[in-house]
Amino acid sequence: MKRLPVLALLVWVCAVFYVGIFLFVGGFLLVRLEVNRTSTCADVLFPGGAEPKGDFCPTEPRFRRVVVLIIDALKSDFARYDPANEAPRPYENKLPVLNEMVSTQPSRARLYTFRADPPTTTMQRIKGFTTGSLPTFIDVGNNFASSAILEDNLVHQLGQMGKRVVFMGDDTWMSLFPKKFHRSLPFPSFNVKDLHTVDNGILQNIYPTMEGGDWDVLIAHFLGVDHCGHRFGPDHPAMAEKLTQMDEVIRAVIGRLGNDTLLVVMGDHGMTDTGDHGGESQKETDAALFLYSPSPLFPNPGSQVEPEVVPQTDLVPTLALLLGIPIPYSSVGQVLLPLFSTAESPTGLSQGEALWINVRQVNRFLETYSSMAKDIPPESLTQLRAEFSRISSEYLKSVQEGKPVSSELQVSMQEYLTSVRETCRASWARFNPLKMAVGLSVLAGACILCYVLSELSSVVVSRGVLKVPVVCGVVVGGVVAVGQLASQGYVEAAWCLGGAALSSEVSFLWRSRRNHPRGRLALARLLAPALLVLLLRCASLLSDSYVVSEGRVVTFLLCTLSLYVPLRLNWDGLLLPPPPSDSQKPPGLVPALTLPPSVVRRESATMLVCVGVLVGSLYLSLSFHNCREEQGACQPSPFLSPLSRVQDSRLRNLHYVLSLASLAAWAYLLHRWLRHYGNLNSPGVTVFAARFLLPLASICTGLHWAVSATPEDSFRNLADLIGLAQVVLPRAAFALLGLGLSLVWLDPLTVFLKERAPLQSRGPSVPPPKYRASTGISPQAELHHLIPQLYQRIRRSLEDGVPGGPEDGGPAVEAYGLGTVYSAPLVLLCGLFGLGLLLLHPEGMALAFLLLLLESGALLHLHACSTTLSSLQRAPSNGFSVPWAPVVLWSLAACQFFHTTGHLPTFPSIQWNAAFVGFPQGHTGTLLPATLVTLNTFSSHILFAVSCPLLLFWPLVCEIRGWKGSRGGEEGEDAVMEMRLRENPQQFSSALLQLMMRYLFVSGVQVFASVCAAAILRRHLMVWKVFAPKLMFEASGFVVSSVSVLVGVSLVMRVDAAVGSLFKKLVPEASR
Repeated sequence: MKRLPVLALLVWVCAVFYVGIFLFVGGFLLVRLEVNRTSTCADVLFPGGAEPKGDFCPTEPRFRRVVVLIIDALKSDFARYDPANEAPRPYENKLPVLNEMVSTQPSRARLYTFRADPPTTTMQRIKGFTTGSLPTFIDVGNNFASSAILEDNLVHQLGQMGKRVVFMGDDTWMSLFPKKFHRSLPFPSFNVKDLHTVDNGILQNIYPTMEGGDWDVLIAHFLGVDHCGHRFGPDHPAMAEKLTQMDEVIRAVIGRLGNDTLLVVMGDHGMTDTGDHGGESQKETDAALFLYSPSPLFPNPGSQVEPEVVPQTDLVPTLALLLGIPIPYSSVGQVLLPLFSTAESPTGLSQGEALWINVRQVNRFLETYSSMAKDIPPESLTQLRAEFSRISSEYLKSVQEGKPVSSELQVSMQEYLTSVRETCRASWARFNPLKMAVGLSVLAGACILCYVLSELSSVVVSRGVLKVPVVCGVVVGGVVAVGQLASQGYVEAAWCLGGAALSSEVSFLWRSRRNHPRGRLALARLLAPALLVLLLRCASLLSDSYVVSEGRVVTFLLCTLSLYVPLRLNWDGLLLPPPPSDSQKPPGLVPALTLPPSVVRRESATMLVCVGVLVGSLYLSLSFHNCREEQGACQPSPFLSPLSRVQDSRLRNLHYVLSLASLAAWAYLLHRWLRHYGNLNSPGVTVFAARFLLPLASICTGLHWAVSATPEDSFRNLADLIGLAQVVLPRAAFALLGLGLSLVWLDPLTVFLKERAPLQSRGPSVPPPKYRASTGISPQAELHHLIPQLYQRIRRSLEDGVPGGPEDGGPAVEAYGLGTVYSAPLVLLCGLFGLGLLLLHPEGMALAFLLLLLESGALLHLHACSTTLSSLQRAPSNGFSVPWAPVVLWSLAACQFFHTTGHLPTFPSIQWNAAFVGFPQGHTGTLLPATLVTLNTFSSHILFAVSCPLLLFWPLVCEIRGWKGSRGGEEGEDAVMEMRLRENPQQFSSALLQLMMRYLFVSGVQVFASVCAAAILRRHLMVWKVFAPKLMFEASGFVVSSVSVLVGVSLVMRVDAAVGSLFKKLVPEASR
């Protein structure tokens, strides 16, 4: 087998795909340009020095101090109070203090709905309500690794004005505002299972700090409510306890406020019904905002039936003017007018003055930004400038005449501020069309590459075709780099990679067109039904409704294509044995039957059973799907919730027993398959992993689930022991599985060999043995899956007929498990890896993983039976080509299982709890948790990509003994199974390359379709809610899948090298 050329071609094609994705994403998801300028009190309000009154800093601030209590994920519904609700849910009516203050002291308190801009992740929300700017889509990826805020912000302005800012709580603030606090008490925030550490740390320090007086601004960021939502969801008794605790905190803080102090209680975002956030549904964006002061705060008190809606960006200019500091330079927020007086006031700004300062600041930012970036439409910019000029002249006139600002002018100011914000929101989806176009071109070329390589795999493997494209790519990339240095003085790696990838593709395709006949590139095969199903799926990615319902649609396509396979065989007359041929008919009209009718009926029955198992598994898998916000009344599967969230003890026990049974079935089926094909007889380390490490890891996993499902208040005296078990058990399982994977990689052979006495030493009545692979037909355990006469077959394979062997009296060799020498380590690798991935999922997903095993087994047997029955129509061939239909089915199954495990192409659906399996106390870095979450999210892509070579091996594993249609076999010969691959190394390499290229083609075309959808619909209303997340997940899934493909192929090559070494050891020195 030509291992290096095949692996090099796969790496090259994957690299080309990566470059295309990198280029397109770089042009599609650009970060907004940050204006690194700072507001100061010296900034003038009027151009030309005609400053009639005041500046950006009020001389007499309304408040000297402010206490900001941030209750993470304080949803607006949590703050409402309904006295008529006699049976409140755990999150209802738990903050009565807010309603009491608003109803009894309407001039001192107000409650608002505080609306966030997506993405609704904590770091982006902190940026939003401290800078007043709007986030961009790609910012969501920074939630793992917060970086310091460089734009002007409230914390910086407070420090510049000499305010003593004290912070305590979520340590995210420390990375966003390093060395900006007078004093800080951060606590680790990433462990979502920890409900109390951060909150208790704040409670121990907040009251002494308030009473001490060494502060001007006190910021306390509580995390218990958010973590409770992530762990249990909002509808859980633990949420009631947390909200009640927050109610007590607010009461205690109100009792310690001075008359010159403002209290701000706010949530940074909301949460869904499952406790998640990150998207842009109203449940995620609507938080609560409560304002209170012991002194009269609102000039026009009034009762509120429903809270008003306040954008989060509006808090920035409001707090700045109330505290007497400049509004941050890049803020596009609008002051909250009810907090300012309606007329001139000696102690604070009037509403007109506050609005004017706000308008002047926003206009200054608009002018600065438009001069630095050209992404604001000129017509919008001209209109806004004209409106500001009109407002400026009217306000200056009213001030010079000593008249108060008219209500009409105030309305104009508010409309201007709203217009600027909406213009910026629409314009900050900046695209780089050239980069996007180059990325699209590279991806399209990569898809064509995969198809060409799959059709010309036999030719490509026999010739060295990679050298010229690689050299061409390196040369062109270097030329682009030199040109950039000469013209710009610096090198932009994206363009160098793009030039290298495009030139490499064009070079290969041009050489393929010149050196190979057109007939070999059968473009008509693109019209095969399987590829038409793929085309239909790709075209449908332009529909947002399809993406929303993708899980069910992919299940339908997978079911439909699987049913097509037996229907097509039946249409061709191959599903049932044909009637006896009519001797009067020409022999060419009736295909020669190479299988007995009984075998045909058995294969057909097996195929129909596999179709039934597949359809049943697909139907059951629909019970595990999650719900998108756009799906309305959809209810997520109860299996997606961890057992610790299930309050009914009987239901929890039932789920646990079902999960445990599924886990045991997973381990048993893997062990049974390996035993059936004789791969558990070897004393090697791989067999040790299958016999011992897999069961031990399964036991640790089951015990971990039992410990995790234990309610916290059930065994308080064993809390330390339970906490220790939550660390030790999953880590032990990870260690066992990691050791097993390492052993499989180091010594992948599962073959047991033993020498047998020469033929002359046997009695004359003993018949000579026949060559038989691992077919499992021997009734004796000793002879189960035996391969006698291996010696002479090895010699024919290696030396092309050197004399000597069992026929000449040489020693014979008996081998167990050689017929599945390639597939066995691959099955074991996937079994171990799958168990580790299951450990990262909720316990209820064990049944989903079992359905995955049944589904993949059904697909493999469907493919094997189809191959056997199709051979009735084809002439015997030595090729091992895998048709398009099973490859497309395999790819669709990967996508379908992605949804079956509760995942969706949305950020709120990411299962962050995976980062804390075995690490309940959190992490010191971000690499390990990010890796665990990635493995959890793309587990289906990993398993199906690694196991993709099984599509090549399975027809050989299921090979039928003694028929002419065996691949390269002779009539009457026993099944040789995977040893045929060793006899035809050239065809083995060609078939493996073709299969992998076809799988990459199917996956890459789906990425290309997602890229096209995002590019074409980049101004669509749903682009950031549907198409952009789908693009990110599809691209990330392809990267993970391609890496997994390389892992699977590398293992096959590792096995091939080990088999070659084994065969060489068996050849006597005399015959070499």
